[in-house]
Amino acid sequence: MNTEIQNIKQRFEIIGNHSGLDRAIEKAVRVSPTDITVLVAGESGVGKEVFPKIIHQLSHRKHNKFIAVNCGAIPEGTIDSELFGHEKGAFTGATSTRSGYFEVADGGTIFLDEVGELPLTTQVRLLRVLENGEFIKVGSSKVQKTNVRIVAATNLNMDDAISKGKFREDLFYRLSTVEIKIPPLRERNTDIILLFRKFASDFAKKYNMPTVRLDDDAQRILKNYNWNGNIRQLKNITEQLSVLEKERAINGEMISSYLPDPKNNLPALISKNKSENDFSSEREILYKILFDMKRDLNELKKLTSNIKKSNSTDSEKIDDIQSLLPRKFNEMENSNDENDSLLEDNFEHKNDKYSFAEEINEEETLSLQDKELELIIKALERNNGRRKAAAKELGISERTLYRKIKQYDLEL
Repeated sequence: MNTEIQNIKQRFEIIGNHSGLDRAIEKAVRVSPTDITVLVAGESGVGKEVFPKIIHQLSHRKHNKFIAVNCGAIPEGTIDSELFGHEKGAFTGATSTRSGYFEVADGGTIFLDEVGELPLTTQVRLLRVLENGEFIKVGSSKVQKTNVRIVAATNLNMDDAISKGKFREDLFYRLSTVEIKIPPLRERNTDIILLFRKFASDFAKKYNMPTVRLDDDAQRILKNYNWNGNIRQLKNITEQLSVLEKERAINGEMISSYLPDPKNNLPALISKNKSENDFSSEREILYKILFDMKRDLNELKKLTSNIKKSNSTDSEKIDDIQSLLPRKFNEMENSNDENDSLLEDNFEHKNDKYSFAEEINEEETLSLQDKELELIIKALERNNGRRKAAAKELGISERTLYRKIKQYDLEL
């Protein structure tokens, strides 16, 4: 098998001796004689496009068409027409009947690159082709048959795409009957120098100039670099060095100037759901306000109880009571109607984190309701029944005041 793999590498110009690469080639060779659907997985730039060619050329379909389709490059509105064809008049601009790739490649192989970018509606059509070889042109009702082998490729994490509802799970399992994984370049550091030499030789011939060479320090830097762009990035840098550098001997300092700083490529730490975090922070503030209100209301109850016991109208104590009320109502004034509802819900329902209902006994609740009713009545009387003015004085929204009027069945 090793001899066969080496022959495949020479035929398709594959550079490298990494065990993961050899395993991927071996898989491709074994599935080629069959009609099994294959999914080639790997990061962008690792060379996934070579493997569908291997599979097609080693299969019994090699004398028929091989069509490569970049699913991510075709607009969503035209992808169905490109793949399955359309009838004349099916949509604006459809001036004639057109055959799609599945009709043209009948008996051959279709390579669907970036298959994870397919729209969900197109995924349904593709699933039908995989299940029974049938498809319908856009704008037609006639079912057509096709005999094509599908090889797909993706650089996406398909488990994530499925969990987010962007890719159908049943289609994934149909496509990945056999999955071939291509290792990233960072895991093939022994192959990096071989690839660089191959690219340098190719560019020297292309631009008719001497081949660039790496010293030991430059080789070490290339081997230790992360290569987020994989082989495509290495090829790009090799071309830049070949064209821009006058010196053909490349040292570490020279090579470093062409490599992006890995620190600048680090992803920003951004919350997955900013809106949920924002709401959580706002809720914490509201809970704090509620606790402060409860504390002050308990103080209010104690003061009123002392006044009743002493049967006194001590003006200083009355001032203490009045000073507690506007402070909390002013804090409530900044809340919108939605926040008012949230505050009320937290008083009425037991909260898992703070358990408000457990902290306020029945006697306190009744007492608070009496005080609330009394305050509302006085505010309405002072403002001659004008709800907007009364709500402003109480420090609550007009909508909340309206609910309280209905709750206490007040007649105005």
